[in-house]
Amino acid sequence: MKNNMTAANLRSAFGGESMAYQRYKAWGKIAMQEGFGNVSKLFNAIAYAEEVHAGNHFKAHKDIEGDFLVPAMAGFGIGNTSLNLGKAISGELFEVNEMYATYIATAEFQQEQEALKSFTWAREAEKIHADLFKEAKLSVDMGKDVNFNEVHICSVCGYTTVGPIPEKCPVCGAEKTKFVSF
Repeated sequence: MKNNMTAANLRSAFGGESMAYQRYKAWGKIAMQEGFGNVSKLFNAIAYAEEVHAGNHFKAHKDIEGDFLVPAMAGFGIGNTSLNLGKAISGELFEVNEMYATYIATAEFQQEQEALKSFTWAREAEKIHADLFKEAKLSVDMGKDVNFNEVHICSVCGYTTVGPIPEKCPVCGAEKTKFVSF
């Protein structure tokens, strides 16, 4: 990696995705305790997608070593499932509209192709995550569990679907066998 700004953005994105993983695992437990098993499944599936994103950011940062202070935006707090879904929606929309939009523009300008790919893949998945969390929140706010039987995550890029698994991932082109189902 030639550019410190893109490298710093990768570290920040790695930190943010790592924290999202932990948040979603915690919020998934709360959803299960409150009787929202499918919402719990959704939180756990998307936690896995965030882990994929963090791993991709880490790999794109491959030739830089050392210890770094890593600033990353992260929502904190534990509430009921509706509140937690609201925080998840806000976090995903921040990533889509602000964080990744800026990181992608910087990586493009600095011609950092691996970072650009990692940021773009994550942003495409985060758009879907926001929509799924919105749908789940609507159900929870009506006192019902969301009607997702299975959530499928591409293990290469984090693309997420509740429909049938595509033959090839529409974001990264990975084969159907690369999907993990929850």
